[in-house]
Amino acid sequence: MKSTYKNITDILQLNRFIVLAVTLLCLLTSSFSLWTVHQLQKELLGSAFAVNTDGSVIPLKLVSERENLEVEAYSHLQLFHQYFYGIDESNYEKNLEKALWLGDSSVDEAYRQKRADGVYNRLLQYSLVEKIIDIDIRLDLSKEPYGFQVETLFEIDRGAVTDRYQLVTTGKLIHVDRHFPNNTHGLLITDFFEESLRKLENPYK
Repeated sequence: MKSTYKNITDILQLNRFIVLAVTLLCLLTSSFSLWTVHQLQKELLGSAFAVNTDGSVIPLKLVSERENLEVEAYSHLQLFHQYFYGIDESNYEKNLEKALWLGDSSVDEAYRQKRADGVYNRLLQYSLVEKIIDIDIRLDLSKEPYGFQVETLFEIDRGAVTDRYQLVTTGKLIHVDRHFPNNTHGLLITDFFEESLRKLENPYK
């Protein structure tokens, strides 16, 4: 009887050891799987996307999030000012629609104010052409929202007469979800304000 009892005890201890070993192995496997998924997520977050000329989305590897932010912020602001101010009677509706995707209600308010002031009616009535000459961007990327000041130099062609203006705009940039193809940089202009507009005298001298 003692021998039989001893054999049963040994078997139970062996079974206990096997259960503990299998449980420990499962925990190690689960931990390794979670770590692998976490590493994969970090790698995926280090990827950015661009839109090709044919409209397809191209994945790109980020060299540095900070460097990429600076490049994308400059590109976002440059695109917006090109769309919002580089207009003529043939493209103004399309350009303004693109510009409105890049900013919040403060941009929409600026658009509505221009429309109420008859800016776009005069554009059509006199076949005016607003042409961007230069865009100078200053950014503060120390913390979000990122402040900016943009100095835009543009011409208004009135046919026989061409006038040149200097426009200073300010605002902030925040991160939003990327939207292809309307907002590929994943940034949004907020607190947009036209700070000053000045006609340049003898601009070609």
